[in-house]
Amino acid sequence: MKVKTKMLKYAAIAVLSLSMTACANLSAQNLFSHYSAANEQAYQAMQQGHYQQALAALPDAPAGDILDGMERGRVGFVAGAYPLSFSSLQHADNAVKAQQQAAEYQVSEGLNQAGSLLTNDNMITYKPADYELGFLHLYLALNYIQQRDLEGALVEVRRANQVQMAARKERQAALEKAEQTAQSNGLSQNLGAVLARYPQVGDMLGNVQNGYLFYLSGLLYEANGDLNNAYIDYTRALAVAPNNRYVAQSVLRLATRLDMVDDLPSLKARYGRYQPLPRGQGRVVVLDEQGVVMALDGWRLPLWLPSSQGYGAMYNLALPYYPQTALPAYSSLRLGNQALAEQPLANINGMAQYSLHEALPTLVVRQMLRAVAKNEVRRASAQQGDDLGNALANIFNTLTEQPDTRSWQTLPAAVGLAQQDVAAGQYTLDWNGHQVAVPVKSGRTTLVWVSRQGSALTGWSVLLGDN
Repeated sequence: MKVKTKMLKYAAIAVLSLSMTACANLSAQNLFSHYSAANEQAYQAMQQGHYQQALAALPDAPAGDILDGMERGRVGFVAGAYPLSFSSLQHADNAVKAQQQAAEYQVSEGLNQAGSLLTNDNMITYKPADYELGFLHLYLALNYIQQRDLEGALVEVRRANQVQMAARKERQAALEKAEQTAQSNGLSQNLGAVLARYPQVGDMLGNVQNGYLFYLSGLLYEANGDLNNAYIDYTRALAVAPNNRYVAQSVLRLATRLDMVDDLPSLKARYGRYQPLPRGQGRVVVLDEQGVVMALDGWRLPLWLPSSQGYGAMYNLALPYYPQTALPAYSSLRLGNQALAEQPLANINGMAQYSLHEALPTLVVRQMLRAVAKNEVRRASAQQGDDLGNALANIFNTLTEQPDTRSWQTLPAAVGLAQQDVAAGQYTLDWNGHQVAVPVKSGRTTLVWVSRQGSALTGWSVLLGDN
């Protein structure tokens, strides 16, 4: 009876303290599991191209309004549920703005940080990575394009560049703070040891900027007649994908029209001369999203914290990581009877890996501080001769140490670009039994957006402005 009473006492104290420190994020999901586990069914359905199943399987906001809105917005878009996609992305956008602007945010986040010191990083309010913020506005822009609202789309691509720059500055400040915290707490050597043993995160080169966003932005500016801004963003896309001949042709086209005398010699030397659109023909530009971005998994590193009183405990640093997975190979899209030759435009797997790589020191320092805090709670019980409290603390610490695998998991893994000049007329884009109608007019550009997962293809086309 005495043992049972003590167990109830410890359980009550744990629940009360957690509910006081991080009630906004407290759930069994956040305490004893992680986001990738909750999202597994929807993720697998997306990989197989079962878009409606993926939409139905999305969990109910396990990570809050921002991530839930982004996931529903992306899945709704590929499922053809455009009003749902648009409203979900707008909801996420409003939640991001509220997070950034609310005066009480720092207070509530302080409580969440306190709760995370006794549990795990899932108690901390989710803040999207800068590449995710870029995609939030990119998909809002695509929604506007699908609605034939060029002005709305242009607003979103402008915002995308602004929010990514602001998020990058904030991330750099967080990294510097983590390094200072590690030094002040004597954790610098431990930090280096953990990072040295962490799984390889892949090749980082070329994964900092979003070539997809830059190219789409250039395309919209050009369609709107703003050639100077179009040229700037096309050149940004070319810097990310320097071997993409379609991006190079776009840069050459505008460099010629704008008479960029300083740039043209080097551009011509590397990519050749600009070939103008023949009379009576139109240009078809295909943006091809492929696969599903890698989902974060958990990686554990044992950490033994000894005690001078003879007590000690084993802790696990539970960190997120990206398991290496191969992108499925897709056969060529066909426009009419001609196979399209695609060129890589963006590697979202690489962007996700790079973002995690930059955040890793902050994550590791926070994990180490949490291990120390949990060990102090355990030691307090041990010093009082409370063997049951010591045992319960060890069990609680083990069960609640979960990796923070929150990320936008329904994004594509990669994006390809294809371009073809054809005579004006009506065409179809074909793949694996799926078709998208493609109208082509003389002197105009037709944008075709498609997304391929498993054996499924979804997409649409829209006529843009004059060339």
